Amino acid sequence: MATSGARKRRWIAHLDMDAFYASVELLRYPDLKGQAVVIGGGRRHQPVIQPDGTHHYATLAGYAGRGVVTTATYAARDHGVFSGMGLMKAALRAPHAVLLPVDFEQYRRYSRLFKAAVAEVAPVIEDRGIDEIYIDLSDVPGAQDAVAHDPAGGARAVAQQIRNNVKQATGLSCSIGVTPNKLLAKLASELDKPDGLTLLTEADIPGRIWPLAVRKLNGIGPKAAAKLQALGIVTLGDLAAKDRPYLTEHFGRSYGRWLFEAARGQDDRPVVTHSEAVSISRETTFDRDLHAVRDRTELSAVFTQLAGQLATDLQRKGLAARTIGIKLRFEDFKTVTRDLTLPEPVADAAAVRHAAGLCLKRVDLGRRLRLLGVRAGALVRL
Repeated sequence: MATSGARKRRWIAHLDMDAFYASVELLRYPDLKGQAVVIGGGRRHQPVIQPDGTHHYATLAGYAGRGVVTTATYAARDHGVFSGMGLMKAALRAPHAVLLPVDFEQYRRYSRLFKAAVAEVAPVIEDRGIDEIYIDLSDVPGAQDAVAHDPAGGARAVAQQIRNNVKQATGLSCSIGVTPNKLLAKLASELDKPDGLTLLTEADIPGRIWPLAVRKLNGIGPKAAAKLQALGIVTLGDLAAKDRPYLTEHFGRSYGRWLFEAARGQDDRPVVTHSEAVSISRETTFDRDLHAVRDRTELSAVFTQLAGQLATDLQRKGLAARTIGIKLRFEDFKTVTRDLTLPEPVADAAAVRHAAGLCLKRVDLGRRLRLLGVRAGALVRL
């Protein structure tokens, strides 16, 4: 049990569902377990039931189009296929991989299920997306207890209970990192994937965190990583070896200070249980470039559909938008945005479509389009 009068430790967990979309699909198609499976296809890639009751699956072989990998099973990742990769590139690396269509309605259902299962044990949750959350375990009963001479045994036991709840509620596995703060927790949840539970304290930073590449740290992007590498800073240990003046000299006062603290595992951000959405958007990338005149009918239908979906999103969340905007990406990959601030907030499909159409009139549509999007900003509660 916890020692009487002992100072309460801060325990923050980061829970990340393992290959979430792919894992949900494997519940539906268990015969694909252990195989290379890629999620990112369209309706034409829907499995076909054969006369004997088995499924015929599409594969990446010969794929042609502009689709991207939404996620992939670990077997597919072993072949170098990762989220965000173009499906044509993925087909070169793993032509044998099964290609399944995306089913966001199903993924959202399982997202609700796993978060409800976590809340039964630990209700202080920061939602970070469909497949990941932060959890404050500090005040969960038992989290401060020492178990079998392990000072962190209570927190470990609570995290295991959360994993058990998620498994029971969804049939899916997750990986959890438990540490004193959010920054370390996110790193820790990646260390023993899949189906891992990793508990780290400050004493574990040199052995488990410092050997990692700087790019593993959430907040260090490609440009910063390239600059760090040019300075001979490859690992987080290399970064921790630099003093603050050196880092602020090369990266500026604010970012340099953050790098100095992050490399040492310092982070005092709280778990935020509620935050208002800043904006909501809907967009689509076309299978082929579309021309504003020759493909007007198709473009108009897509534009209206996006506006309707966006209006539904707003109404479901109880929000209205004072600003409506559009996003266009042309055949040369140039991206253009336009926004319109309205006298009154809107949430119905017709008003969203009308405002987005006014934005569209302010764009030169002489080039073919790759992507079209509609955005709602300056949100207010209805």
